[in-house]
Amino acid sequence: MKKFFGFLGMAVLGGALTLGGYKMLMNDKVVVERTITQPIKTVTASFNPALNKASSIANTVDFTVAAANSVHAVVHVKNTAIRTQANPLDIFFGNGNGTRKFEQVGTGSGVIISSDGYIVTNNHVIDNATALEITLNNKKKYAAELIGTDKENDIALLKIEADEELPYIPFSNSDEIKIGEWVLAVGNPYNLTSTVTAGIVSAKGRDLEGNSAIDSFIQTDAAVNPGNSGGALVNTRGELVGINTAISSRTGSFIGYSFAVPSNIAKKVIDDLLEFGTVQEAILGINIDNSDQSIEGVKISSLTEGSGAEVSGLKSGDVIKKVNNVNISKFSELRGQLTAKRPGDFVDITVERSGDLLTKKVKLTKKNIFASKSFNIYLKDLPKKDQKKYDITGGAVIIQNRNKSLDYYGVKEGYIITKINKKAVIDAADAAKTLDAVNGKGNPVYLEVINLEGQKERYAFR
Repeated sequence: MKKFFGFLGMAVLGGALTLGGYKMLMNDKVVVERTITQPIKTVTASFNPALNKASSIANTVDFTVAAANSVHAVVHVKNTAIRTQANPLDIFFGNGNGTRKFEQVGTGSGVIISSDGYIVTNNHVIDNATALEITLNNKKKYAAELIGTDKENDIALLKIEADEELPYIPFSNSDEIKIGEWVLAVGNPYNLTSTVTAGIVSAKGRDLEGNSAIDSFIQTDAAVNPGNSGGALVNTRGELVGINTAISSRTGSFIGYSFAVPSNIAKKVIDDLLEFGTVQEAILGINIDNSDQSIEGVKISSLTEGSGAEVSGLKSGDVIKKVNNVNISKFSELRGQLTAKRPGDFVDITVERSGDLLTKKVKLTKKNIFASKSFNIYLKDLPKKDQKKYDITGGAVIIQNRNKSLDYYGVKEGYIITKINKKAVIDAADAAKTLDAVNGKGNPVYLEVINLEGQKERYAFR
């Protein structure tokens, strides 16, 4: 009997030990099985911070500082022009000369760029104005003086005399702005003052088909409408990166994209107008080969004799890749860089030649060939020796003629234009500008030229 209870005790003890060991082993396995969800948590954890970071960035983009720094420095520009219109009733009843004059009012925006009242706007905002009125954000009104204009880049400089220091927007380096960067458009669309819209930079160096002005716009999706022209495009620090100029639209209203003149170009134009009264255009002295559209960069087809490009060692066939470390992928980007420079400036031009990258320091020269796009001719300055030969001051030589009317009358390349509408021609730039201003306005254009035999000829064109 005692032996039976001994065996029974040993069996119970063994069972207890076995059960305890089993439970210990099973508990360990249960813990391991529960940790199988940890890889999922780890994957999720490694993904969530990216989402949180994106959400954090979106939430920390604050436009209030930029808006506060710029809204008071953007003004309303009122352009009043006196127009003449035919009035057939005067002729029919014999009460007048067949015309009537009326007042036409246009509006736009402008940007104060100095505390003493200098204002930049678009040329098309103030074109043909007989009176200009500026309204500040605080409703104060001032008469404005036109300091100078540059039709090619669609920039105009105005000045008002205020009895206080004015808020202004400082210039930023537009080369440093990046695609995808937030920007604000500040202006007066539809006469709604102090309007701020936001968007991102969609593209840089944008050239617009059919646009005769600048070919190096900043493209943005910030809403810009009629009346915004001449207003500010600013970065999130409230610094000026562009002057809003155009919209891409079939309706006349904003449908997705707007375009601004880069601040570097606007500043250079303003500096030239203040110092010289006219824009100083700089050129490399090259001709472009556009035959291969797949090339990233600008391919040189030939060089002008004696130009900075030739002197520096650039060659035909070189592909321009950079200007002063700014990447160049197309001609509009190259033009944009050169437009922001002056004759006499040095630039580092990086080119690809036979697979190698070379950098040459090039001295920019003054532009000496000018096109009258409406008259379809190319002109250059008459050399001093020829001015002395013909006893004239100024003059412009026709170096390329695509005008069928001139062809019809026998006007050839090498003819010298001395007068336009009885006004003496100063130089080629003056001649091209004058022809574009008067041609196609409905009035005749009178040209006085010197032919290849040195004889004077006069022509009238409609």
